[in-house]
Amino acid sequence: MILSCQNIKKQFGEETILDRCSFHIEDYEKAAVVGINGAGKTTLLRIIVGEIPADEGVVSLSKGKTLGYLPQLVTFQSDNTIYDELLSVKQELILLEQEIRETEKQMKHVSGAELDALMETYVSLTHQFEMGNGYAYQSEIVGVLKGLGFTEEDFTKEIQTPSGGQKTRVALGKLLLLKPDLILLDEPTNHLDMASIAWLETYLLNYKGAVLIVSHDRYFLDRVATKIIEIDQSQTTVFSGNYTDYAAKKEILRISKWNAYQNQQREIKRQEEVIEKLRSFNREKSIKRAESREKLLNKIDVIEKPTEAKADMKMRLSPRILSGNDVLTVSSLKKSFDGVTLFEHLDFSLKRGEHVAIIGSNGTGKTTILKIINELLPADEGQIRTGAGVQIGYYDQEHHVLHPEKTLFEEISDAYPTLTNTEIRNTLAAFLFTGEDVFKLIKELSGGERGRVSLAKLMLSEANFLILDEPTNHLDIMSKEILEDALNHYEGTVLYVSHDRYFINRTAHRILELSDHALTNYLGNYDYYLEKKAENTALSKPNDSLTPSAVSTGDSESKADWKKGKQLHAKKRKLENDLKKTETAIERLELRSEELDTLMALPENCTDAAKLTALSKEKEEAAKELERLYEQWETLSEELENEQ
Repeated sequence: MILSCQNIKKQFGEETILDRCSFHIEDYEKAAVVGINGAGKTTLLRIIVGEIPADEGVVSLSKGKTLGYLPQLVTFQSDNTIYDELLSVKQELILLEQEIRETEKQMKHVSGAELDALMETYVSLTHQFEMGNGYAYQSEIVGVLKGLGFTEEDFTKEIQTPSGGQKTRVALGKLLLLKPDLILLDEPTNHLDMASIAWLETYLLNYKGAVLIVSHDRYFLDRVATKIIEIDQSQTTVFSGNYTDYAAKKEILRISKWNAYQNQQREIKRQEEVIEKLRSFNREKSIKRAESREKLLNKIDVIEKPTEAKADMKMRLSPRILSGNDVLTVSSLKKSFDGVTLFEHLDFSLKRGEHVAIIGSNGTGKTTILKIINELLPADEGQIRTGAGVQIGYYDQEHHVLHPEKTLFEEISDAYPTLTNTEIRNTLAAFLFTGEDVFKLIKELSGGERGRVSLAKLMLSEANFLILDEPTNHLDIMSKEILEDALNHYEGTVLYVSHDRYFINRTAHRILELSDHALTNYLGNYDYYLEKKAENTALSKPNDSLTPSAVSTGDSESKADWKKGKQLHAKKRKLENDLKKTETAIERLELRSEELDTLMALPENCTDAAKLTALSKEKEEAAKELERLYEQWETLSEELENEQ
């Protein structure tokens, strides 16, 4: 074990952020902290690294172990170039190399015992240098910089010149090169494009130390994490597996807790009704019975209402009218900035009901395409045509569609003057703005809050063609899932830019990849895109050894692979169905088990030996069957995981 957190508690004013939070991180383990915005994820990391103290509890790092931390906001005091800033991490190796060179010079001018002593020193120094990867440290720095999306032209930029996102990438690069025993990363993928995120995933998977990540990137967590630490209502719960495993287990627990809460609430209400009825008889005997029941009711350990984050924020996207079948046609589109061509000869079209994602590296011009379609930027060449009845709703990642000096209430009322005050308040409440929140100025809101206001305006627009620029930026996982559900039920057309691979996987029917100034079309979601991309890469590699017989063999192998793939798909589908049936059976049996507890506690059954025996027997059988179903669920989950 490299890190232990025991009973961590933290309050800010009257609000408890963390309460009795306990977990540990093993050597080489890759763990993630998840929770809604404001749950205390960043606070927990800051307590671990000692930036802020815990009110109670103990954080223990194993003796002799090192820790590195990447915060969300990074500042540098240095005037180094980007390359030199990363090179500073290798200062010990640089000094060691200088010492080796100096020893080599000295060896040329001595002999005998003095030479032997220098030789011994030289062997020791070169061994240290080799063990520290000294012969490859420069290529290691270049590999990390390129992996994080820097070009060789960027290497010579001063550290104060780059944007905030680039500074975060520099800090991440330094941290990776330092190779501490435990790395803490707070939203490391926020400023990375897809290629850089994929590189970071591979790097962390092969990293020899332990990693603790705070992230809303579910695809990233699926690839990297082997343990999920959830913060919910100030407390931590630990789940083994990646994000998908956690989500499945969480849903089972959520259903179970919600059912237990509802069942208890029903029983409390029923008891209260009985007590009220007994009191209404106004007889001494009835009143005593009512008081007796009331005492028992007051002793009940009341189950706290489970958090229903998805139920708090409500979003339904409904087009006012249907558009024609041809929604958008883009022909021969070209755009350049300062003599640099972003793209040219772009041709694509969208039909009604399609959900299309544009992906590509940072700086390729994805957002520019959306701005040209929305007439926020002019095209250098080309033509854009929208079809009959098309009404556009635009979500801008920089939220330029919002007015900084307006309040939330004014933002909605000015955009939709026919809405009543109550309708405006209800709309804002659906996006978690209640009470005095509606009078906050837009400029005072966080990125996530501005995102929610933009989504509220989008929902009210009743548009039939949504154009979204990085819609999941600054949203927590629950909010992302709400948006995904809304888009999946949306009957209109969607075109969006996103680097959120999990979001793309759940919502895209088609992917357009912008690369080398052109678009490539992939008919499917993100997983399909990766699969076809890998196939195309393999096909593009020349192979002169192919003979007719070899091609024939390849065809038969393809057929065999297709058949095998079909069988695997059928097996996976069966496992999914079996898992769903098991979950339903668990839910039904847990409900019956709770009903049995209630029945056994009823006074009329407590005095009926035969009835009580029958109920006890059924309860015992239910417990055995539940145990079997829990084991069956775990087995099916493991089998399904192995099929992924």
